[in-house]
Amino acid sequence: MTASPAPTQPPAPQQPEAPYTWFEKLSYVLYVLMSIEVGIFLLVYPWIGTMWSQNYFFHLLPEWRPFFMNNYFRGAVSGLGVLNLYIGAWHTLHLRRVLFR
Repeated sequence: MTASPAPTQPPAPQQPEAPYTWFEKLSYVLYVLMSIEVGIFLLVYPWIGTMWSQNYFFHLLPEWRPFFMNNYFRGAVSGLGVLNLYIGAWHTLHLRRVLFR
């Protein structure tokens, strides 16, 4: 004797996602712009010699000056800038999903 399969219920209808408000859309655009701006700043600023060497933190902690002037530290700061640019680019590619929903 074979057992008959149990009746299955149809899947529940999915509710459509609520559209974003104008405030959420504006916040998203401002977040994208801020990420790109901070990324460009962190990428370029460590390599501008006169501005980087006359920093507030250099006067606050003069014994750390060799650490801040090290090219590896500057590269790490620039790496954070590249990461911010990547985040801004990723969110820019997904901007249509937020703005036109």
